[in-house]
Parts: sequence; structure tokens; C-alpha cells
Amino acid sequence: MASYTASKSGVLGLTRLLANEWAAERINVNAIAPGYMATANTAALREDTQRNDEILGRIPAGRWGAPEDLAGPVVFLASSASDYVHGHTLAMDSGWLAR
Repeated sequence: MASYTASKSGVLGLTRLLANEWAAERINVNAIAPGYMATANTAALREDTQRNDEILGRIPAGRWGAPEDLAGPVVFLASSASDYVHGHTLAMDSGWLAR
């Protein structure tokens, strides 16, 4: 978990740093931090009944995220609707971090 936590923290810090450096150039830097997503990378976890149940028990929505769940936030951050959003990391985790 240490390497995962360090890399997630690095993404947060780098997003904030670059947002501050590039905002004057009208370049927005933001990030999306997905939670547990149903992808090929998580297939083994989802197939392990015990582990899958443990994970689902902590996800407020009670389901794995789907790649499609990221579409709306990606469109927002890529559009002019987010022109005044700088240095934000949007947690797309069904409230996992809020627990």
C-alpha cells in the first residue's frame, strides 16, 4: 500500500504544482482519481468472491465503477465549463474516500 499511497499523493501534488505554474498561460491542470473500476486490471479481484465482497462492502454505491462513469467528468474538465477550475483532483470513487 505504501507505493500506491505515495503515487496517488504524487499525482495530487503534481496536479497542484502544474496548475499553479501553467494557469497564467491559460492551461488548466486537473486530475481524476478513480476508485475501484471494473476493468481488465481488476478482474482477479472481482473473481475472488471474498475479496470482491469486502471491496463492495466499503463502496457506498455497492458496485464497481465502470469506465463509462468517468465520461461526464472528463467532458466537463475538457470543456470551457471548467475554465476556472485549476489544480483539482476529482475523486470518482462513489464516496470511498468519504468513509
